[in-house]
Amino acid sequence: MKTILLLGSGELGKEFVIAAKRLGCNVIAIDRYDNAPAMQVADHREVINMQDSDALKKVIKKYKPDFVVPEVEAIHTETLASIEEQGTAVIPTAKATHLTMNRDAIRDLAAKELKLRTAQYAYAETLDEMKSQCEKIGFPVVIKPVMSSSGKGQSKVEKPEDIEKSWEYAKKGRGDRVKVIVEEFIPFVGEITLLTIKQREGKTLFCDPIGHIQEDGDYRESWQPYDMEASHLKKAKKMAKAVTDALGGAGLFGVEFFITKKEVIFSELSPRPHDTGMVTLISQNLNEFELHLRAILGLPIPKLETFAPSASAVILADKEGIPKCYNGIDEALSVKDVDVRLFAKPQAYPKRRMGVSLAKGKSTKNARKKAREAAAKVTIGFS
Repeated sequence: MKTILLLGSGELGKEFVIAAKRLGCNVIAIDRYDNAPAMQVADHREVINMQDSDALKKVIKKYKPDFVVPEVEAIHTETLASIEEQGTAVIPTAKATHLTMNRDAIRDLAAKELKLRTAQYAYAETLDEMKSQCEKIGFPVVIKPVMSSSGKGQSKVEKPEDIEKSWEYAKKGRGDRVKVIVEEFIPFVGEITLLTIKQREGKTLFCDPIGHIQEDGDYRESWQPYDMEASHLKKAKKMAKAVTDALGGAGLFGVEFFITKKEVIFSELSPRPHDTGMVTLISQNLNEFELHLRAILGLPIPKLETFAPSASAVILADKEGIPKCYNGIDEALSVKDVDVRLFAKPQAYPKRRMGVSLAKGKSTKNARKKAREAAAKVTIGFS
């Protein structure tokens, strides 16, 4: 029985724990607050500040895990490098975790070292620097904190008058660094996530591309497969393999790309299951969490199959409070080939992701419509 210490216990971590328990693993779920989703299905739980090096070392020493699996960005990555040197496996590697949890580092790796096509970008650590970089790149621009998750702190700046508001919002992103990326806005026709599985033995595998829509930098719906030109998909796979090979280790990576009429542009990368990949809970024979686990444990993945056009749509809270019930589930589940996952987060606030609807359809258009309609039926009851 392998012991896995999960750093971050949100909805993605919850599905990963479920997959791990099915294969007999012992899982310790860690987060900054109690009763986080993954804690509800894990063997043990701990509440710590994961950016506190001493607290992180203490919990690792207590449980002596075979694998440390990060699920969020806000982690003291230098500590992960230290424990990796002492023999504890960090997934995919401590280097990969550090680079991808700092958007500037992964962007420089992709653009400067690997020479991948990215949007034009620059960094800013003060409001004045940000104003200057916005002017140089030209409006509109996208502002992203170098350390964040699920779109926290990300915004689009259309004109100079919006810069200060965007700067203040970016400072609220997760992490301990007040530094932003000022990025050229790409007039894309679509955005995709290419789930890339780096195995301990065997070739790199790819799931069918997943299209997605974001609002305020956070995903709202996704669908699989995304219809794209074969030459564009081939290019995306080549870039995804290049960057994951450079990061090393084993596991599933969510590699994001902008798709324009003429080219494929590298956007970002997560060294773990991706929120847009929750569609694989209904679309594939092995979902992204099972694939991540198999890659970590060195287990075979003999077949990857997409069953049918599928989609996901998020269920959002509309106000702050403690959820007491979920209404409309029976209506949502009354439609053929529709499923619902509720995350059971102990606290809600406006636009917080509280669940997701999943649907299969005759086409991606049909699946997306079913998923959106199912999500709209589910509401949160508060005390």
